Amino acid sequence: MKVCLIVEGAYPYVTGGVASWVQHLLQSMPDVEFVIQTIAATADSGQQFKYRIPQNVTQIQEVYLLADDYMTHNVQKKIRLTGEEYDAFESLIFGENPDWNLIIRFFAEKEVSLNALLAGKDFLKMTTDFYNEYYKRVVFSDFLWTMRSLFLPLFTILKSRVEKADLYHSVSNGYAGIWGSLQKCMTGRPFLMTEHGLYVREREEEIIKADWVNGIYKEIWIEQFKKIGKCCYDFSDCVVSLFEDARKLQIEMGCKPEKTLVIPNGVNYRNFGNIAQKDPEDERINIGAVLRVTPIKDIKTMLTAFAIAKEKEPKLKLWVMGGMEESREYAEECLEMVEDMQIQDVEFTGTIQVKDYIGKMDFLILTSLSEGQPLSILEGFAARKPYIATNVGNCKGLILGEQDDYGRAGYVVPVMGVNEIAKAILKLAEDKEGREKMGETGYHRVCVHYDEEQVFRRYRQLYEELI
Repeated sequence: MKVCLIVEGAYPYVTGGVASWVQHLLQSMPDVEFVIQTIAATADSGQQFKYRIPQNVTQIQEVYLLADDYMTHNVQKKIRLTGEEYDAFESLIFGENPDWNLIIRFFAEKEVSLNALLAGKDFLKMTTDFYNEYYKRVVFSDFLWTMRSLFLPLFTILKSRVEKADLYHSVSNGYAGIWGSLQKCMTGRPFLMTEHGLYVREREEEIIKADWVNGIYKEIWIEQFKKIGKCCYDFSDCVVSLFEDARKLQIEMGCKPEKTLVIPNGVNYRNFGNIAQKDPEDERINIGAVLRVTPIKDIKTMLTAFAIAKEKEPKLKLWVMGGMEESREYAEECLEMVEDMQIQDVEFTGTIQVKDYIGKMDFLILTSLSEGQPLSILEGFAARKPYIATNVGNCKGLILGEQDDYGRAGYVVPVMGVNEIAKAILKLAEDKEGREKMGETGYHRVCVHYDEEQVFRRYRQLYEELI
């Protein structure tokens, strides 16, 4: 069995939940040949693998969304679209049910220069028509470059390699899903898509808050990702979500219900049986945050809430445990915030082995703006630690339970709810017996419902069923 596993902005160059999930999936099927197809924004010669690549991975193929081909100043062969092709691309721009089969085959079966296409007369006419219809109040040159920037990443993926395989499995919607759709279209082999988070919703939230997108263009970008998301749903044979509410949202966004399936994340709780524990003489109350230091994790809210709680309980110490290289500017801002606010007892560890630290924590915290079903919470439960988490993704379901009546394993707090987060910190800090009880509840829940062996066994069965 040969599987193409398609990832965007993650494995093997970035640590974190999805990348860790990919590594465990590969290791769970040593007899399956995997080809990793990984998507990044630009080439980085200094980039290094963050994982030891398993032996059953035979290739790692890379695609960069900002293609060199488009930036070249060489004379390009002119491209003229047929009437059918013109209609398909025009519907893609105007958002009226584009013919994805025709668009995909246009890139796959022809020698297409992105420079010639995006700077050509046909694309200019479509863009001009779209501009005259909806955007005449903005400067045309800005609008034209926005449209070229919008379609460059999509067209780059559609020019990508088609690898022969028994199955294509993208671990997100979006550009990874488009690469899977391309290969499904060209080979007829099955295409499975797992959504760890709802890609389209996440991009929408990101664009609304983004400084790099001028306000008037935000709607265009959001509509683009909605079209991409619908394409991936249409081409996929099966779409996996991590929890039931996410499955319902996939259907709401256009995925056929009969394609949808829930397979949760899992953790090998057995690996957390003999981890190092806190020194009995250590009087501090240790709070652990296992995460990548990025804006989506909202570390600044966490720091502010910790500072408020610290004033009332001096024994508190916050450990921010995770990589700081993905968003260096944000990481520096967090460090400066600690210094400027003179917040005591905050330690940024950088990338760590979770098992070396997690047992020494009294409880754990996650203040994300967006999540799917966080592996960090499952790992915390495996270590018998209660959690404070914002009410995003499946955090509430994990902490309060949705398949059992075991009870709460921590506290659910509002997104950016500084005061509520501070109160939850103090509640756990003041109640040692309650912390231990909640930790046992989480442990019981993860053992019964989120066992990694069962999760990946289900994926193996799904692979065989689809093939």
